[in-house]
Amino acid sequence: MLTVESLAQRVLGRLPALTDQLVATIYAQNPAYLELDSVPRQDLWRSCHDNVARVVQMIAGADDRFDAAQATGRRRAEQRMPLDDVLKSFRLGGRLVWEALIDEARAQGTAESEVLLDVAGKVWEVVDRTSSQVATAYHAAERYLVRADEQRRSTLWEGLLQGRANRAFVQDAASVLDVPVNGPYVVVAIDNLVDDDCTTTSFARRLAGVRVPSAWQVRPQTVVGLLALGTEPADAVLRLLRRLVDAPAGLSGVVAGLAEVDVAYRQAMLARRTLMPGQIDVAALPERLPEALLLSAPELADQLVRAWLMPLASTSAPERELLLDTLDKWVLSAGSVRRTAELAHCHRNTVINRLHRVEQITGRDITEDGFQLELGLALKAFRLFPA
Repeated sequence: MLTVESLAQRVLGRLPALTDQLVATIYAQNPAYLELDSVPRQDLWRSCHDNVARVVQMIAGADDRFDAAQATGRRRAEQRMPLDDVLKSFRLGGRLVWEALIDEARAQGTAESEVLLDVAGKVWEVVDRTSSQVATAYHAAERYLVRADEQRRSTLWEGLLQGRANRAFVQDAASVLDVPVNGPYVVVAIDNLVDDDCTTTSFARRLAGVRVPSAWQVRPQTVVGLLALGTEPADAVLRLLRRLVDAPAGLSGVVAGLAEVDVAYRQAMLARRTLMPGQIDVAALPERLPEALLLSAPELADQLVRAWLMPLASTSAPERELLLDTLDKWVLSAGSVRRTAELAHCHRNTVINRLHRVEQITGRDITEDGFQLELGLALKAFRLFPA
């Protein structure tokens, strides 16, 4: 009596011809294999051959062996072939095997309904289990590839931020991050208050809307953005960032390309440090060079504070704050008593009296040459280093 198993054994003898037929069917009915061109023809042929063989062998009663299915799932994930198209090819293969078994049954002079039903049930049961193995292997390989891509991307980011500037490394980073090698760049460093990748996706989309490609890296405490300015003015990008960013942030000056990203990153982090505690803003380094200089040389900042402001520590807190506020406005007004009085909302004689009080306490003549520069820096240092 003719059985499904005996039919399967006969079909195995036609394996090369069936493989050729399946490859032609896939190219005709599954266009992704031609459009994406990621699976070489010989690879497809070998995969079809091995998987048809395994399916027919299991229909013939052999033990379950899914090595071919698992290998195909892994390879197609590595080749970035969509899983839906991979599984469609397995369904095409299942139909081909079913038709081959029916043809063989007819060739043997048997077309009994019970045998045909048994053939159909057996074929699709085996194809379903094989497809499940393909999908499982595909997803496992896909997860591994995602982790590998993330690790590689992170390695490239860290290399850029640490100053790896050889040409091959920079070219590789540009390709993976999808940004140009050359051209004006700025780096923005934002406090990572949310740790939300959706936020960086939103930033990238909004910047792309003004023709500024960007790449983003979420680090434990800082979100770093690499912005390729192109022809967009840095001031315009700064204005956009100030509308988008709701956290303390620093923006670097402009650098010439990816090879100088480490410089821009240090500048962005330095600019971020110029913000006062609790201040929400994007601090641009070109706007805060004096503060950046003081932060870069804390010992000198301390000397300025000691020379100009330490004597004020002997006064009461209310008087000290009043005198410091007057000095801030005095420096801002370039030494104009009238303008200082306007800013302080008091009479000019009040300003004069306060300035005399400062001179009396500090023993310094605040009208001497260079007072604005030194005193201005001392006041900034006092705010930056309140301790």
